Amino acid sequence: MSSSVINQRGLAGCLVTLVLLGVWVAPALGDAPQQAQPPNEALRYADALSQAFEYAAETIRPSVVAIHSVKHLQPQGRSDGRQMPLPQLPEGFPFDDDLLRRFFGDHVPQVPEIQEGLGSGVIVSADGYVLTNNHVVGEADEVTVMLGENRELRAEVVGTDPMTDLAVIRIKADKLPAAKLGNSDKLKVGEWVVAAGNPFGLSDTITAGIVSAKGRANMRIAEYEDYIQTDAAINPGNSGGPLVNLRGEVVGINTAIASRTGVYNGVGFTIPINLARSIMDSLIKTGQVVRGWLGVSVQQLDEGMAKTFGYDSTNGVLIGDVLRGGPAEKAGLHAGDIVTALDGTKITEMNQFRNLIAAKQPGSSAKMEVYRNGKTTTVTVEIGRRTPEMAAAPGRDISGELGMTVANLTPDLARSFGLSSSIQGVLVTEVAPAGMAARSGIVVGNVILEVQGVPVSNVTEFHAQLGKHDLKAGVRLLVQAGEGRHFVLLRNPE
Repeated sequence: MSSSVINQRGLAGCLVTLVLLGVWVAPALGDAPQQAQPPNEALRYADALSQAFEYAAETIRPSVVAIHSVKHLQPQGRSDGRQMPLPQLPEGFPFDDDLLRRFFGDHVPQVPEIQEGLGSGVIVSADGYVLTNNHVVGEADEVTVMLGENRELRAEVVGTDPMTDLAVIRIKADKLPAAKLGNSDKLKVGEWVVAAGNPFGLSDTITAGIVSAKGRANMRIAEYEDYIQTDAAINPGNSGGPLVNLRGEVVGINTAIASRTGVYNGVGFTIPINLARSIMDSLIKTGQVVRGWLGVSVQQLDEGMAKTFGYDSTNGVLIGDVLRGGPAEKAGLHAGDIVTALDGTKITEMNQFRNLIAAKQPGSSAKMEVYRNGKTTTVTVEIGRRTPEMAAAPGRDISGELGMTVANLTPDLARSFGLSSSIQGVLVTEVAPAGMAARSGIVVGNVILEVQGVPVSNVTEFHAQLGKHDLKAGVRLLVQAGEGRHFVLLRNPE
């Protein structure tokens, strides 16, 4: 008998002995304890909280819809579009070749294929507008909305915005129960919230939790991110459904979960309704979203980088590159400028700055507080218009994909890193510990001189050349480290 078994049995014996002792000695210690009674005040608080959840559920439930989407796929066949020849049938097959060829000829018929999806949405107007996720309806050929009492209606896609993963659809109906939209800016971490939707096709499902965090970004879910994190259960099928406060007001659109299994794991992400409302209004009015554009590449400040510029804070964003002919260059902004405020709003991090610029109307003016050469100045910029083609231009944060951040090699930066002023390239200023760059051997202070044999002298050229190659196949970089140079293969095999 092993010692572990002996110990377990010994422990069990002790427990039995203690229980028996308790039975025999209890009368000697006094009368048996009375069953605990909950205080009336505690019950009143519990009932009040329960009623708040009931109110939120009853208020939002009529406005939540299930969305069924269908996408027609190309039938499987030859790459040249011709039908596949009839294969050699195995021995013992119940039908012979002659019988099959009598019906199908010498080729296998192409069978149409469909891809179906199920998500959620929330009615935002009495005349049929529904807010949901782009990934629920964005590529669908057919969209059906299921209302209460098993009522189904075909829907048209009004507009989609993949950059935030939002979409608006419309059904032909009136006097619908529109949800009340709240103010997500007023949400507090720790506040109770309720998620509504159709997880796994289970209609009218309500789950509860709290606001776990705000301002989540760099999740690589969408181009523009500012998520509310919640522990209210969100599962497949909840996408596009509302997150509401205990007043029954919509404060977000449920979008994604962080999970290794594909199902709820305690971390869900919701698009704030204030952002969703502006996207929704634009889609309803014009069918598209118009965004502001500055024409810069920005990076997050850390303490070490800030000190190299004589700046004693990490609030703000560092301009790494300025696109020629763009709004920033015309306004006199330079690489190395640190933007500390935009139209009176203090800038704390990069994602906030990008979202604020995107929310500006093209042609409008914006005032920026800029730290430059030890002094703070105000620069007025006329905001440009961002087009889809600019997605890979300066301003796009690709550090999450590469696992590193690069900057123009200015004279100040060269001196800070002990580099020669004659070096032409981009400086690696930050490397994620487990990212693609780190796996390739790139470290902070390296200077990238070439991308696949093409010299790069600034961040714009680096991004442009990198965008021409497939990271799955690998991109060759020429890197200077100290006095020596070597080649690095930047590759993402996933």
